[in-house]
Amino acid sequence: MTVKVGDALPDVTVKTWEDGVADLSIGALTEGKTAVIFGLPGAFTPTCSIRHLPGFVDHAEALMAKGVDVIAVHSVNDPHVMNAWNKQQGSEHIHTIADWNAEFAKALGVDADMSRTGLGIRAKRYALIVKNGEITYFGEGDLEVSGAEAILAAL
Repeated sequence: MTVKVGDALPDVTVKTWEDGVADLSIGALTEGKTAVIFGLPGAFTPTCSIRHLPGFVDHAEALMAKGVDVIAVHSVNDPHVMNAWNKQQGSEHIHTIADWNAEFAKALGVDADMSRTGLGIRAKRYALIVKNGEITYFGEGDLEVSGAEAILAAL
């Protein structure tokens, strides 16, 4: 079942990169904060690298000016790949959620079997706004609902 506006954000422990691989509690990342989390099928994939992540990099200051405390990118990739991609994209100020077992994707209900294209289980393209642990915006699909501009408009 997919999360919806008004639901509590699932607290799943995933991985991130902090001078090496580290555990990351989604609840601790977002506790008492306004957070934007956006998910995508994979680091280094075309639309994700050319449009989705760069949109949040370009609009990070505007998002923060609207009260966003945390911006995080979520993908079913390992933390090494997410760290390398984040550095390559120049987006080190955006937190990485390396969901290598798709546990967070499954908890959100955005997991998708992309085995047909060689990607295995991945996250669908989505974005959400979380305020004090509650989902206040959820857009699943193309960049018109999951891109940085959609999030800016929703704030």
